[in-house]
Amino acid sequence: MSPFVFDPPGPRFVAVGEYPVWDEALAAVNRDLAVTLPGQPALRLVAYPDGDGGEWVHVALANGDAHGSALERVSCAAEALQAVAGAAQDTVMELLWRAWPVCTLHGLGMHAAWDAGRAVWRCAGGTGPGDPAHLCAAVGELDTLHRPPRPGRRRRGGR
Repeated sequence: MSPFVFDPPGPRFVAVGEYPVWDEALAAVNRDLAVTLPGQPALRLVAYPDGDGGEWVHVALANGDAHGSALERVSCAAEALQAVAGAAQDTVMELLWRAWPVCTLHGLGMHAAWDAGRAVWRCAGGTGPGDPAHLCAAVGELDTLHRPPRPGRRRRGGR
C-alpha cells in the first residue's frame, strides 16, 4: 500500500477551448501533419501538473505521448503558431523516429522559424553552394506546395 493518501495527478488531455490560442495553432499544424503524413492521427494538447497548482502544456501524439519542452506563454497568435509547430516537430521526430516535415525539394527535415512576422517552415538547403536555405511554406499551409516528383535513381545500364 502506498504511504501517500492520494496519488499525484497525472497528465490529462486538454479540452478544446482551454487554451484557444494554442488550439488554433495546433489546428494549423495538424493540417500540415495530415498533408505530409497521411493516416497519422491528429496531435493533441496534454497538460502535466507543475507541482505548484499549475500545469505545463505539451503537444502530444493522439495517444498522449509527448516529447520536448512545454509550451511557453506567448504574446500573439503568430508566436503561438511557431511554438506549437516546434513542439509538434519535437514530438513527431522523437516518438515516430522520422524527420518531419520534409522539404519536397531536398528531402531534408525543415524547421519552424520566424520570417516577416509569421511562422514558417524553413529548409536549410542542400549541401552544394548553389542550393541555399529557403522558406517552404507558412506553418499550416504545406498543402499549397507544388510537390514535384522526387528524382529517381538511375538504373543500371545508364537509364
